[in-house]
Amino acid sequence: MGGDLGPAAVVAGIADSAHKNPDIGFILHGPRDQLAPLVAKRQTLTGRCEIRDATGVVEMEDKPSQAVRQGRDTSMWSALESVRNGEARVCVSCGNTGALMLMSVIRLRKLPGIYRPAIAVLWPSQNPQGHNIMLDGGADIRADAKDLMQYALMGTSYARNGFGLKRPRIGLLNVGTEEHKGRAELKEAHDLIEANARSGDFEFVGFVEGRDLPGTVCDVIVTDGFTGNVALKTGEGTAKLIRELLRDAFAHTPLSRLASILAYTSLRRLGKRIDPRRSNGGVFLGLNGTVVKSHGSADATGVSAAVKLAFQLAQSGFSEKLAARVASASLLEQDADTEPTTHNGDTE
Repeated sequence: MGGDLGPAAVVAGIADSAHKNPDIGFILHGPRDQLAPLVAKRQTLTGRCEIRDATGVVEMEDKPSQAVRQGRDTSMWSALESVRNGEARVCVSCGNTGALMLMSVIRLRKLPGIYRPAIAVLWPSQNPQGHNIMLDGGADIRADAKDLMQYALMGTSYARNGFGLKRPRIGLLNVGTEEHKGRAELKEAHDLIEANARSGDFEFVGFVEGRDLPGTVCDVIVTDGFTGNVALKTGEGTAKLIRELLRDAFAHTPLSRLASILAYTSLRRLGKRIDPRRSNGGVFLGLNGTVVKSHGSADATGVSAAVKLAFQLAQSGFSEKLAARVASASLLEQDADTEPTTHNGDTE
């Protein structure tokens, strides 16, 4: 209910998903009197969509703390409850990101050993899987070395279960690739990630730069939420600029308009590759349950892409596998903390 385009876009998106995928069903949360007429118009949703009446709405301008205090009757709270109770495998929401993250932490709880949850976003790339994973995309603007280490572990699990990569390559975003560059916490994180690469079963490629986000150097890019969110919004703006510049260039003269007709198939393929709507869906990592955050301005195409991602994660058992990976990493950490030290041949 909290998306910029309202419930009509969400219903259109899930109808598109239902048409493409016969194995998916929906619990739709919001005011029944608004949702029922929209669902009734979509024949593909007949018998596959249950409406859960929730009269309250978390607005985009609401502060997260305010939304939590007043949010027990909202569609967002109700959707998270359906995951918490095991009725749904994944929650998908177009609403207020801060409120969704805070409610998710409160209702689903963080996995044991997780300091800060992260939002993992997909970035179109030249890698065979078609996308790279970047986290954090804006769950928390702060991140110390241990947080970044956990992001690497969670990103590894996402890449393995979401893309089938047996040994994902992890990069740490910095202002340069040289080891002496960057803030102190980045240098510390570099050493931590490198030390845990073998036990975590991933390849650490070291520091990477912003130009590597769509590149082939790594599969997962780790950074703090402030930097990640700025990079994400910059990428979306750049993709929009490229589309508009191409449209203007091909409309400039009669000859260029003719060229656009001849190049229509290639231009359409390019448009799909750089369309942010088709990469829509940031996954909240580090929780006892899977939550996919759709862009607030998502249309039916964007909502359908987020639902597709949610279905793929549910099918892979992603939440359970992520919990197991974090638990094993915590055990390794405890073992390292309790390992005896020696001084002059004496064991302590």
